[in-house]
Amino acid sequence: MWQRVSRIRAVQSTVLLDTFERPLRNLRLSVTDRCNLRCEYCMPEADYVWLPREDLLHFGEARALVDVFITLGVDKVRLTGGEPLLRRDLPRFVAMLAERRGLTDIALTTNGILLPAQADALKAAGLHRLTVSLDTLRHDRFARLTRVDALDAVRAGIASATRVFGGLKIDTVVIRGVNDDELIDLIEYGRTMNAEVRFIEYMDVGGASHWSPDRVVSRQEILAALSARYGRIEPIGTRTAAPADRFALPDGTVFGIIASTTAPFCESCDRSRLTADGMWYLCLYATRGVDLRAALRGGASADEMAALIASTWKGRLDRGAEQRLALGDRRVFVPVQDLAKKDPHLEMHTRGG
Repeated sequence: MWQRVSRIRAVQSTVLLDTFERPLRNLRLSVTDRCNLRCEYCMPEADYVWLPREDLLHFGEARALVDVFITLGVDKVRLTGGEPLLRRDLPRFVAMLAERRGLTDIALTTNGILLPAQADALKAAGLHRLTVSLDTLRHDRFARLTRVDALDAVRAGIASATRVFGGLKIDTVVIRGVNDDELIDLIEYGRTMNAEVRFIEYMDVGGASHWSPDRVVSRQEILAALSARYGRIEPIGTRTAAPADRFALPDGTVFGIIASTTAPFCESCDRSRLTADGMWYLCLYATRGVDLRAALRGGASADEMAALIASTWKGRLDRGAEQRLALGDRRVFVPVQDLAKKDPHLEMHTRGG
C-alpha cells in the first residue's frame, strides 16, 4: 500500500508544529484493547465493551498510516495496548516497522507476562527498547491490583528482557496506601535487572478507576522518601519532551518520575495516540479523536491522509493534564456509567496509556 510514500516521501520528512509550536514526533500505536490483567487503575471493571475485531487495523494498514506520520516528522513509535503481546504475530509487525527508514526508535510497553516466549523474536525483528509495567513486588498485592496471580510470570518476563535487550525500563504507578511503601524495594530490584525504574503519579484518566486526589503520591513525596534512604538525589538534565524527569542516586543509579498529575509536561508534549481501530487522539485526556481508519478504508490517498493529519495537528490546542490540574475540585475524567454507553475509546486501555 502506498509504496511511493514508503520509498520516497518517508525520507523527506518535515517538522510539523501545533499551535504551541510542539512538533509531531512521537506516536503511541495501540495494537489491541484486550489485556490479560485487570489492573485497578486501568481495567478494574468485570466487563468491557471491546472494539469489534473487524475494525482493528490490519498490520498493512497500520504500517501505511505510520508511513504518513513519518513524512510529517514522526520518528518514534511505541507499541501499546491493552497488552500488545496478545496481538498475534506482533514480531512480524515490528519487522515491518523496522524497515521504515524514517524511524529512529521502536519501543514496546508490556506487562511482561508473555515476554519469555517473545523477547528473542522481538529483538530479532528490530525492536529497540522495552518497558515493563510492575507496580509491586509482593504476591498478595499483585493479585489484588491485577486480579491475577502472575507476579512470577512478570518477573520472568523482566529477566528475559534483561537477557535479550541488556536492560529495560520498569514503570510503576504509585498509589497511596497501596504500594507507596515499596519505592526502595523497586529501586533495589531495578538494580538487579539493569532496569531504570520510573515512578508514575496516579493519573485520573478513564473513568472506571478508583482515582481520587488523596491517592496521588506526588513527585516531591517520592523524592523525599528516596532521599531519606539514599541521601542527596541529583536531577539529570533539563525538561524535555520525554515524560519522565530523571534523577541519580549518590551511587549513580538512575530513576525517573512521571509527574503528569501534579507537574504536567504539556508544554513540551510531542505525543499522539492511534488506537487499534484507527482513532487518532492528540492528548491522553482528549474526548474526541479523528477516525483515520474510515479515511483509509474509504480510499483516501497518502497525500489526502497527510493533509488530514497535518491540518489536525496544526490546530492542536490540547493541554489536557494542565487543564485537569487547574480544575480544583477534581474527579475522575469520565463518569463510569458513560463508558459502555457512549464510547469505549474513553478508557485508558483502549487509547494506549
